[in-house]
Amino acid sequence: MSLPVPILAREDLVAWAEARHARGERIVFTNGCFDLLHRGHVEYLAEAAGSGDALLVAVNSDASVRELKGPQRPLIPAEDRCAVLRHLRPVAALTIFDEPTPLEVILLVRPDILVKGDEYAESAIVGAPEVRSWGGDVVRVAMRAGRSTSGLIESIKRLP
Repeated sequence: MSLPVPILAREDLVAWAEARHARGERIVFTNGCFDLLHRGHVEYLAEAAGSGDALLVAVNSDASVRELKGPQRPLIPAEDRCAVLRHLRPVAALTIFDEPTPLEVILLVRPDILVKGDEYAESAIVGAPEVRSWGGDVVRVAMRAGRSTSGLIESIKRLP
């Protein structure tokens, strides 16, 4: 049985990243709310993980989600979202961040590959200039049409 995927505190991120880099692994970084995990999320994470060796997923805290999505969100607390994500094979580690963006986490980890959905232009991807500055790559993954948490919530609201 494999060890569970760690949910890393901020102070543990650098050591985790340094150990991965020391083994010659390429760290892939992505982030998101991951509220109401669905097929689009799972396929996105699998594709992101395929860009390198170790996928670190930074999950927005509850406060951060409320700031981005409004007072009705998140539907699922951050700890529960991470408890589900840690069971997905592509995920190597998780962390929760409170800030509006994951830039502080990106600067600590110094990932080799930064992944976001293609709904973002590279110029709008937080951390893209920094990752490029240390020789990393920015990858935009095609999003799955009709696969979004907001869309699911709207569908549920329309149920009789």
